[in-house]
Amino acid sequence: MTTFAIVGAGPGVGAAVARRFGREGFSIALISRSGSGALTDALVAEGFAAQGFAADVRDRSALVAALDAAAFALGPIEVLQYSPIPQREFLRPVLETSHADLEAALEFSVHGPVAAVQQVLPGMRELGRGTVALVNGGSAARPNAAVAGTSVAFAAESAYAQMLHGVLAPENIHVTQLIVPGAIREDDPVTNGPAIADHIWTLHSTRERFRHFHTPLPDP
Repeated sequence: MTTFAIVGAGPGVGAAVARRFGREGFSIALISRSGSGALTDALVAEGFAAQGFAADVRDRSALVAALDAAAFALGPIEVLQYSPIPQREFLRPVLETSHADLEAALEFSVHGPVAAVQQVLPGMRELGRGTVALVNGGSAARPNAAVAGTSVAFAAESAYAQMLHGVLAPENIHVTQLIVPGAIREDDPVTNGPAIADHIWTLHSTRERFRHFHTPLPDP
């Protein structure tokens, strides 16, 4: 059995994606600052092989240790989803964004994914297959001056991941990005957690181009 690991596991989209991949036979590793104890308990009660691991993505050593522990406990990581929710502290308008804000955003959206990918890549190569899925908001595709930190950091994250997409495709390792513009609403059949989870499963199973949009970007 191989493992689906989600960095930034939470009760909304994270829970829905965990259940979607769990139904396909994956073990589930839930990585979050809290360790996702309640979600882990719920998934185990539903019959899934799930375990939570505590790590802050801005603490690269802790993130690497959590991924290592997940692979040891549950099996090799075949699918890595990186989708933590950006912290409000660096979601500032561009003229109010300091170099410290950008440093924090880059730790969150660039250093974290790089550390995570480098940790799981040897295992994917040994398996001969793998998927790295990044889930980002609309500012990854269109800079938004109201949230300058993520706009800058998501652009860098996207560039890194797109380069990986080209380099790793010949090894049967698919790197993909799903842009989810706007709010996620559980009362909306298109933008609710299960609908996004189905889209992420499709990206893993069809292994097409790098960037996908869950819904179109609204007009600027």
